Amino acid sequence: MSEHDFENIVKSRRSVNKFIEGVQIPDKDLEEIFSLTKFAPTAFNLQHAHYVVVKDPDLKEKVYEAASKQYKIHTASAVILVLGKLDAHLDAPKINEGLLELGFFSKQEYDMVVNASIDFYESKGESFRYEEAIRSTSLSAMQMMLVAKDKGWDTCPMITFDQDEIRELLQVPDNYVPVMLIAIGKEDTSSFRPRGYRKPVAEFVSFNKF
Repeated sequence: MSEHDFENIVKSRRSVNKFIEGVQIPDKDLEEIFSLTKFAPTAFNLQHAHYVVVKDPDLKEKVYEAASKQYKIHTASAVILVLGKLDAHLDAPKINEGLLELGFFSKQEYDMVVNASIDFYESKGESFRYEEAIRSTSLSAMQMMLVAKDKGWDTCPMITFDQDEIRELLQVPDNYVPVMLIAIGKEDTSSFRPRGYRKPVAEFVSFNKF
């Protein structure tokens, strides 16, 4: 992919408010999207993000009800609940064992990395772990939307939904926090409108101090 290809993906990705109804998204496409999404950065490589893909029409309509009946969910090919794992640091042993088994870590190095990961998050407290779950998962979600665009799928992230209803509906464990919903499908351009105002770089970038 050339530099211009990536620039086009970034510029053409939009938050779509209306999808072409009835378009099915193949599991193969979702597998390809998530196989690249997993390379998003996370502190200590803890990979906080978990995605619940809802394709079943009846279940999707229930999510639609729990998300203030946003029409984009009704027309989307699927709606995805993006979750952040609050205790992801406890996965450090499993995440790092591959490097140990392959010989890239000695047992001493493995123990050091695992203990450092766990101790860091335990020492920072519950509020930090909550913030980090959202921070890490948001990086993953942005990557997922860019990958989806590259694969020919349009998306829209959403924050308006009843968390308690969604938790119950999709059987979300207590150690996960709902971060956002992402609708995915093919954009219906019949009501296309220009992109909203974007600040010039000088207005939101400072060097060395604010």
